Amino acid sequence: QYNARAAVPEHLDIQADWLRRSGQLRGRLDCRLDLAYGDGERQKIDFFSAGAVNAPLHMYLHGGYWQRGDRSAVHFMAEGLCAHGINVSMAGYDLCPSVSLDDIVSQVRAALVWLLRNARPLGFDADRIQVCGHSAGGHLTAMLMATDWPQQSADLPADIIHSGLAISGLYELAPLRHTSINEAVAMDAETAARNSPALLPGSGDAPLTAAVGGLESAAFHRQAEGLAERWCKRGTAVDVLEVAGTNHFTIVEELARDGVLLDRALTLLEAR
Repeated sequence: QYNARAAVPEHLDIQADWLRRSGQLRGRLDCRLDLAYGDGERQKIDFFSAGAVNAPLHMYLHGGYWQRGDRSAVHFMAEGLCAHGINVSMAGYDLCPSVSLDDIVSQVRAALVWLLRNARPLGFDADRIQVCGHSAGGHLTAMLMATDWPQQSADLPADIIHSGLAISGLYELAPLRHTSINEAVAMDAETAARNSPALLPGSGDAPLTAAVGGLESAAFHRQAEGLAERWCKRGTAVDVLEVAGTNHFTIVEELARDGVLLDRALTLLEAR
């Protein structure tokens, strides 16, 4: 149910195409690479400018079940957003088993705070930061939205995040503990619980869309529906968007190019 690669035999070809397109896009767009937000080699941000003054920022987090993936492989995701006047940043993070899931969550929080504090030199609107991620990145997106920012640092506003888009994410982690995924992640019950956004308070006024591919397994649909049900009860505006005809990998095309997810990202940014 959670082995997305086994469910999509052509996933290697799809990801090879992502790498090719990412390299091409770096040659076409105005980008600043390897901006360090932390000390680790992976704790860096790549920033793609839309070329518009004080435009919003879309922060994207890659997937890979917290143990694979790299921000450079998903640069192609910036194409559609930048074409619509949205700046895009890809934040990297260390991977399990070298670090824990708690460490990864702390790192992406630090990446978002770094972006907030560097909004002026980077030239984006600090009041319109949208967070987004795919698969494990969808989980991290929801964790960012569930964060009590003033508790992290007294000088941080509660409403850092304008809106969120979590794609094929994982929001209650207990079901993963007894799968092969957990061999590298090494979650115990307590780690899974405190890193399950569905079990945490919602994101306040910031709306979230939890997207899932129509061809994905029932487990991914349950994850999105469970998050929406629990957060809506706590006063957060969450909706589930099923993207027809897409699997765990092809769903991201709906954001990279003109598609359902790009439309939703733009709508969320315009709504508040």
